[in-house]
Amino acid sequence: MQVKIFKFGGASVKDAPAIENLHNILRLFPEDNLVVVISAMGKTTNFLEKVLDAYYHNPAQVPTLVDQLQQQHEQVAIQLVPDPGCILDKLRTLFQQLRTRLSMAPSSSYDFDYDQIVSYGELLSTTLISGYLNLAGIPNTWLDARRLVRTDSVFREGHVDWEISAIQIREAVANSFQQGRVVLTQGFIGGTAENLTTTLGREGSDYSAAIMAYALDAESVTIWKDVPGLLNADPKRFPDAVKLDKIPYEEAVELSYYGASIIHPKTLKPLQNKQIPLYVKSFFQPEAEGSVISACDMDADIPSYIVKDNQILISIFPRDFSFIAVDNLSEIFEVLSKYRIKINMMQNSALSFSVCTDMDKERVPKCIEALQGKYKVKYNENVQLITIRHYTEASIDKVLQNREMILRQTSRATIQFAVK
Repeated sequence: MQVKIFKFGGASVKDAPAIENLHNILRLFPEDNLVVVISAMGKTTNFLEKVLDAYYHNPAQVPTLVDQLQQQHEQVAIQLVPDPGCILDKLRTLFQQLRTRLSMAPSSSYDFDYDQIVSYGELLSTTLISGYLNLAGIPNTWLDARRLVRTDSVFREGHVDWEISAIQIREAVANSFQQGRVVLTQGFIGGTAENLTTTLGREGSDYSAAIMAYALDAESVTIWKDVPGLLNADPKRFPDAVKLDKIPYEEAVELSYYGASIIHPKTLKPLQNKQIPLYVKSFFQPEAEGSVISACDMDADIPSYIVKDNQILISIFPRDFSFIAVDNLSEIFEVLSKYRIKINMMQNSALSFSVCTDMDKERVPKCIEALQGKYKVKYNENVQLITIRHYTEASIDKVLQNREMILRQTSRATIQFAVK
């Protein structure tokens, strides 16, 4: 049985016109078996993170915020369907569950609470969209990704149990295809053996699509975006960005590793393992060619620019001016691992070791405090990390104009700058 995996991110389902456009795209594939993976609507994940912050620090604000989110989702349902009663009932059930969860005291684990609360974004969007599509002539089966993607209990970054996940996905999807050719499920979320909700990491819906593709031996994965394909830079930052028609898996892995927002870093490995091509296409021009990541050759060494904001550069020094040696590095990495600090750039000298990482307000201060037990620690906040793949002198000059460079690292194919 041939299956195609479609993934629609938040921008492609942000409001009623966007969801109608999703409907029109699905109508272009009337004969295909489709598993459609959908993110939370628009900026819902950010909004739920705001709810979570209020839950911890300003509980009186929580009911108002949840009311706002509910009104937004109900308004979209009303715009899509003349009589959305059945959709509204399901949405209200989910919001009641969310309110019940938020009425409990926070647990001892921020990451656990994050997953139980922020995961509602995907449950809400898929419930709304599934109901709309059923009424709009595209019968579909709604599946709960928490019962499909089995993970461990590492909250906010669950590790997938591939064997159990594959069994659960195959069985559920096969049963659903007996009723119709379209299955809808959530990106970003999974579940433990104890039926606790987990998430796969921020922007993890791409990864969810790859998990589905791997389990089902899919024909392809298509990610529908608000850009014409894979670009060599964010067009909001670089108006002269150009489309890359095709790139090999290896290059895509490099770009995602350095933070290219077009593809989640974990997405490529399961696809490459089974040689499943990944298409990136525009939901504004669904019949345009787009871009493909596959077992192909690179078209050309066009410079690619990746910019990461809200970085912190942490520099670690021995207190006694001894060399940074293997033992020191082992201790430092152990602390970084404990607090799940992702290194976006690192560099060491005789007397220091520096890392550039995302500024996570929960994890980073605790990590710095732990390092200060033995080391002298300095840090620069509000840093921007710029990476150029296949750099040229002109491309370097382009990004460094009027910028203060704090750290630079160069390899044969990649150059990185931490700048203020």
